Amino acid sequence: MKGNELDICLSRGYFRSRQDVFTRQYVFFEGTYYPAYWLRVDLANVRFGLKQSRLLRVNKDFSVAVRPFALNQEVETLYSAYRNSLNFNSFESIEACLMGGAVQTLFDTYIIEIRDGYKLIAGGIFDTGERSIAGILNFYDPDYRKLSLGKYLMLLKIQYAQLHKKAHYYPGYLVGGYSKFDYKLFPCEAATQVLDDSSNQWHPFSWEIVTSLFLDRLAKGSPLAVR
Repeated sequence: MKGNELDICLSRGYFRSRQDVFTRQYVFFEGTYYPAYWLRVDLANVRFGLKQSRLLRVNKDFSVAVRPFALNQEVETLYSAYRNSLNFNSFESIEACLMGGAVQTLFDTYIIEIRDGYKLIAGGIFDTGERSIAGILNFYDPDYRKLSLGKYLMLLKIQYAQLHKKAHYYPGYLVGGYSKFDYKLFPCEAATQVLDDSSNQWHPFSWEIVTSLFLDRLAKGSPLAVR
């Protein structure tokens, strides 16, 4: 799942899960189904605002390196500390997230490493296609929580994609009525697009468009539509 093949999957709302791809219209949290909406960022139109520029400035003294991803104990240890700090369920390990027991990877995967001196304090994993990248996982040392390293990694992924002449960055899906996923709009809401999965058309993001897409699902008799 590399190059143009990954680009096509992402453009149709299919995203990586271990060594496969999936799509969905709804997610189930705390006994309730919520509508999911796939997002992408049009990189040519990204303009960082005051919040984004400040975050880049605050973290500028950390060292940043981008390299092909290799699973090792350093990243697993950091991810374990991150996972133990969460108040929601997540993958048991990076291996479980990316490989699921598989021996070889079908994806072209990279990691952004952020270090404070020699100490690895954050990692951002993403897949690359010919014209796009897909953000898979961000994790960080809980002691650095106040620095918003998860959002910072999103900005770094965008900068990497722009440097390599990509057209789109896919951060995953937004969940209607469940604000924990709203951070995916942070990099540049004005450059963000949302997928109409009934027509495979991407629209400039707005909450009005999201409401319209939800009402369209209702009109078509979606059996899980509750919000």
